[in-house]
Amino acid sequence: MKTKIFSFIFFIIFSIQLYAEYADVPSLRIFSKPLILLTLLVWLVVSTNLKGRFHKRILIGLIFGLIGDVLLLFQSGQNSFFMYGLISFLLCHIFYIRAFVLDHKSNPNQKNPYFLWSVGALGIFCAGLFFYMQPKLGALQFPVLMYAIIISIMAMMAVNRYGKVNVFSFKVILYGALFFLLSDSALAINKFSTPIPQSGAVIMASYMIAQYLIVYGTIERKLVVTRTEV
Repeated sequence: MKTKIFSFIFFIIFSIQLYAEYADVPSLRIFSKPLILLTLLVWLVVSTNLKGRFHKRILIGLIFGLIGDVLLLFQSGQNSFFMYGLISFLLCHIFYIRAFVLDHKSNPNQKNPYFLWSVGALGIFCAGLFFYMQPKLGALQFPVLMYAIIISIMAMMAVNRYGKVNVFSFKVILYGALFFLLSDSALAINKFSTPIPQSGAVIMASYMIAQYLIVYGTIERKLVVTRTEV
């Protein structure tokens, strides 16, 4: 029941935010954007009571994501807001990584046939994206490179949950991580390289789906083997 209620509320906010991006209504965007993660925060707390470290780390990641959302609302013409937003989302990803690592620690001997492939694929993607944008990054080369590395590691660690949690949670969080990668890649390409038509709608749609899936997968998570309190 909680999932249905919060999913319905989230769908309404999702629709409002997409309309605000598509129709370019700044006042509506300022109203709806903070509600995206606020809704997911409440859903996570109500559904899990933050019983384990995994839930708490995802919660902290969401809080940093919320801060990043607010900062990026005011980034137009202000590189400082973009930088602070970048740092906030960097911390968001770091806490997601720390949460996913807990699942690995619960059953470290479980072999994962996909992990090395994911490292190779995501490493190539990260390097390719960075070198594609590099000529136009200027002084932001190092921060953007670090961000690209961290979000790639986040996706790798989502892959590394295979066999350590129930299949549903694994798949949903992995899809969320990949949507996050898509959203951030679109944002970076649009800002530093090639303008994307209706970029706001594309970026926000993939971002909202990403965060929703990560929270949903967190709520539905069940460990295959429990060796430590996670």
